[in-house]
Amino acid sequence: MDHTSHSDHEKAMSDPSMAKAMEKDMKDRFLWSLLFTIPIILYSPIFTGLFRIQLPTPIPINWLLLILTTPIVFKFGSIFPIGAYQALRKKTLNMMVLIAIGVLTAYIFSVFITFIGGETFFDAAAMLTTFVLFGHWMEMKSRRGTSDALRALFNLVPPQARVIRDGKEILLSTSEVMIGDVMVLKPGDKIAVDGEVLSGETSIDESLVTGESIPVLKKVGDRVIGGTINQTGSITFKATKIGSDTALAQIVKLVETAQNSKAPGQRLADKAAQYLVILAVGAGLATFVYWYFFAGENLLMALMFAVSAIVVACPDALGLATPTAVAVGTGLGAKHNILIKDASTLEQASKIQVVVMDKTGTLTEGKPKVTDIVTTLGFTKEEVLRLDGAAEMKSGHPLSKAILEEAEKRKIVIPTQIDKFLSIAGHGIEAVVEGKHVLVGNIKLIKDRGVDPSLLQSEIDRLLNEGKTLMLIAIDGKMGGVVAVADPIKETAQKAIAQMKELGLEVAMITGDNKKTAESIGKQLGIERIFAEVLPEEKSNYVKKLQDEGKFVAMVGDGVNDAPALAQADIGIAIGAGTDVAIETANIVLMKSDPGDILRAIRLSKATVSKMKQNLVWASVYNVLAIPIAAGVLYPQFGITLRPEFSALLMSLSSIIVAVNAVLLKRAEKDLISI
Repeated sequence: MDHTSHSDHEKAMSDPSMAKAMEKDMKDRFLWSLLFTIPIILYSPIFTGLFRIQLPTPIPINWLLLILTTPIVFKFGSIFPIGAYQALRKKTLNMMVLIAIGVLTAYIFSVFITFIGGETFFDAAAMLTTFVLFGHWMEMKSRRGTSDALRALFNLVPPQARVIRDGKEILLSTSEVMIGDVMVLKPGDKIAVDGEVLSGETSIDESLVTGESIPVLKKVGDRVIGGTINQTGSITFKATKIGSDTALAQIVKLVETAQNSKAPGQRLADKAAQYLVILAVGAGLATFVYWYFFAGENLLMALMFAVSAIVVACPDALGLATPTAVAVGTGLGAKHNILIKDASTLEQASKIQVVVMDKTGTLTEGKPKVTDIVTTLGFTKEEVLRLDGAAEMKSGHPLSKAILEEAEKRKIVIPTQIDKFLSIAGHGIEAVVEGKHVLVGNIKLIKDRGVDPSLLQSEIDRLLNEGKTLMLIAIDGKMGGVVAVADPIKETAQKAIAQMKELGLEVAMITGDNKKTAESIGKQLGIERIFAEVLPEEKSNYVKKLQDEGKFVAMVGDGVNDAPALAQADIGIAIGAGTDVAIETANIVLMKSDPGDILRAIRLSKATVSKMKQNLVWASVYNVLAIPIAAGVLYPQFGITLRPEFSALLMSLSSIIVAVNAVLLKRAEKDLISI
């Protein structure tokens, strides 16, 4: 329906003032056209016949209608004949061609009748122009609303930033920031670009970008996102991404691309619309030939049927059927931090039969945490954790971080006097802390050093069966306790998986973990199909195996090693907190790292496709039924005719129904997002 070129629309998206000017121009065209159309309707047979009122005219009525209609057709509605001319020059048939044919046929015939006397169709030409101008204005208003919402995201980026140059802190325009610059962030500041924390510690509100409502603690090495707001502390960070490469810019780009792309259903509708132009023009000509040459009707009646058939066949509803649903669907997704890269993905996601999820970082937090501390009678939990934490201080093992974080959480002061630290590869660590010999490691290490773990054997067996990783602690040659560490399952994972299965989806988990741990996690989540001990490079092979079973597969992951599997899958879904490679490879990006958003994305796709189908069916059935009626098929037996002005009204009503039906998708928002 858009009268602008694709390049004009791209310029409008990048230039808010241009988009606003284009919308204002369309609004002015509609309002002026409406102003001239109102008196035309008052003098038309519709009004005079309905109310049996004949308004006085200073000049013959047909000449008055000609004077009022001419500026509507050639001034306010000039975009239609111009658009049709441009389309025909490119040897394409589109809605502009059909609208122009309908308007000009009614206008030219009415001019002819004005000179020879008779009833004109100026009202049809005026009403058709005004209705379609209104449709264009509404569409542009909707598109600019989307553009403004996206543009508002860019307003999150501050115009200036504090940068350290030549050892001095200076204020620079954000556009002047370069990769590698050291930035200074103070309480209350907005972050200008993406970066990595170099020093300090703070909490940052990322809700406007990631949807996380709780401020996120940032320490050295953590990533910060441009457009987010610093809360408490002061930090320095290194700029790693600027301009169009920032996460915020990529979000805007993703949504813009999705809303301006075409779904497979839309490409089919566009093709159908081209044939409908031929059908409508052919139907108009055939209608005239039949009624004038074969049925023996007069010229006026034959032309009325022909013009009505052409006008009512205008495929605006067909052209709006999928773009409106796509715009609403992708907009709803973006609102809830589900970024769908294109319209095709939005449509194809409804076909998903199997969801394969990487375990670490997707179903679990990806950050090991202490879950259990069990001690023997001679030691307290605090003492075991204090001595274990001291030994772990010099270890670079990922589990050491979990121990130290638990000690910090419990406000346990870690001893600094550590002697004779020894890392035993694959088994554990050994150290002397405050004069006490501390041994931390697996069962083999403990037994090899002559320590008997049998006092805690029942607890050890229980924790192992739960799929947890154990660190046994011996103090001065005696069994002190066991610390269990696990990667916690995300809060929404279990419920989301249960609802996916209710939706008829098969859920599978893929992980590099050992089979026992994987099965334990799978049991907790209700996942029966588990691929364990899978090497990173093998993940895509397992996705392909599922595809070879004839299933439409979605792969969900967050790491570099997930990228090949994401690319192999029919639909790749990246967890937003994951790596850039995973996000770049995926079709859908979940900004909140919430497993529930997988379900929300699929529900959104199904609901959007349902609206597309409803709209396409309505638009197609409408044209199939309306064209014969407009052509006079009911006239011989029932005396029913459809005047061109009523055809124009029905055509516009069909488009409005399609647009409103798409917007009704928003009413289902609560059902789509509830988990």
